[in-house]
Amino acid sequence: MDQVLNKVGTYWVGHKAEKQLSSVGDEIDQISNTIEGGTKWLVNKIKGTIQKPLAEVLKEYELPIGIFPRDATNYELEEQTGKLTVFIPRICELGFKDSSVLRFFTTVSGHLEKGKLSDIEGMKTKVIIWIKVSSITSDGSKLYVTAGITKTRSRDAYEVSTDAVAVDKF
Repeated sequence: MDQVLNKVGTYWVGHKAEKQLSSVGDEIDQISNTIEGGTKWLVNKIKGTIQKPLAEVLKEYELPIGIFPRDATNYELEEQTGKLTVFIPRICELGFKDSSVLRFFTTVSGHLEKGKLSDIEGMKTKVIIWIKVSSITSDGSKLYVTAGITKTRSRDAYEVSTDAVAVDKF
């Protein structure tokens, strides 16, 4: 009789625990869906969702890995819409070997598709003055950066991920 009660008790406790854990998972999903900004990636890490490195995602979409600072590792990619949001620890800028400079806000977003990042928010380049970058397109050995006008740049300059320099304002 004790063995039967023990098995029933074990089943009941296990079933209740599974329901509780499932409920916690649902609550985390709800929190994840309502959180804005750079903390959604943390919720995904807590839930155990493994995310590809940003450099790998950029390679898959045929973009050079150096278009974002090396410490920009946290991002969200909505597969259905192609919306990419990259979280950067601080306002910063990157200088490239072709003498071009990109400046980043703490959140950079855009529409990601093969060979192109468009509708960019949170990125500027210096063309005498700082101008908002609206798109980056990769085509073979060329990279086209559109900021009011389209500047053709060598893709090689953007193939290496580098550390950014912190700046005071975007």
